[in-house]
Amino acid sequence: MSGNIPEQFIEKPPISVAGITFYIKEILEQDYQLQQISVIGEVSSTNLNSGSLYFTLSESDNSASIPCAIWRNTLQNIHHQPQKGEQIIVTGTISFYLPRGNYKLIVNTVYLAGEGIQNLRYLQLRSRLKAEGLFDQKNKRTLPKFPKTLAVVTSDNAAAWGDIKRTIKQRYPLVKILLSPTLVQGEFAPITIVEAIQRVELDGRAEVIILARGGGAIEDLSCFNDERVIRVIADCKIPIITGIGHQRDETLTDLVADYSAHTPTAAAEKVVPNQNQLYDEYYQIVARIIDALRTRLNEEKANLKSLKNRLKNIPQTSITLDKAIVKYQILKQKLAALNPRAVLSRGYAVVQKTDGKLVNSTTDLSKDQELIIQLNSGKVKVKIMDLFESESQG
Repeated sequence: MSGNIPEQFIEKPPISVAGITFYIKEILEQDYQLQQISVIGEVSSTNLNSGSLYFTLSESDNSASIPCAIWRNTLQNIHHQPQKGEQIIVTGTISFYLPRGNYKLIVNTVYLAGEGIQNLRYLQLRSRLKAEGLFDQKNKRTLPKFPKTLAVVTSDNAAAWGDIKRTIKQRYPLVKILLSPTLVQGEFAPITIVEAIQRVELDGRAEVIILARGGGAIEDLSCFNDERVIRVIADCKIPIITGIGHQRDETLTDLVADYSAHTPTAAAEKVVPNQNQLYDEYYQIVARIIDALRTRLNEEKANLKSLKNRLKNIPQTSITLDKAIVKYQILKQKLAALNPRAVLSRGYAVVQKTDGKLVNSTTDLSKDQELIIQLNSGKVKVKIMDLFESESQG
């Protein structure tokens, strides 16, 4: 009967529409390979709606296609907006829309096919070098504050060389400048840049290196994205600052260098101090020292004035002191007279029994009794041979 449920559905319950679409969404959006992918194809249709661009990327023979979208906020920063019939490379993330059960590639970058392949290689190299830690901030070396010698790696015919020399001469003429010439564009530029940096390092005099070139076409920057150049900068023992001359485009040498400036002139300004500013700072320090000394002088003047006021009371204090000294001398003499040692020093002696009691009469003494005689220096032990009565004093 048509109303009966087939047996296979009884053993395996059916999944709801929401359940299956949500399951597919999780598979697509959680797949690591689909979170950031690059796709090349031909634009077969475009539709700008509410500030966002919707377009279809297809194979040239229409054997396959994928819907794409660039949201309004992203579209404002896209260098090239896709046009129908163009061969382009896009990067983005797969997103699944539940209400309609379809997926899209949410695009964040767009390049024409020729430019796109070059940029894709750039992104792949950048990702690999970043994973190795070559761009980590902890690897950045500190630029010297007051270098005595610096080296410039650039073309000896480039305007950048003249800009750097002029800037350094104006700011800090004490520094010595070495030129290590190199090509800064073209097929042979990377290897000559590598050799120029190695030449400076082998020379050993420079304390910092400026790698520079002036402005030019974007495609001329390829030598500054060459892996050989990146690695020689990373391995160099001397701090390196770049001044490539492009404010908008960041090269891999900018990322690996210890400091990146937008122009050769900015690099020169970063690598040496401004002598006029140093003079100003010096005079400010001198002024602060003078102020501190003046403050200290005023404090000492105040202390001196206080001492002078105290000295005015000295005459009255000296009279009191003289009286105290006289009284002290009198007390000292009295104590000296009462000192038993003083009596002994005049030839008198102290007589004691063996138990330490003083003897001042013969009445309680007996013949053959032992006594201790304390002299001014030392003691003697004696035995009574005879006793005599004291004569009365008339």
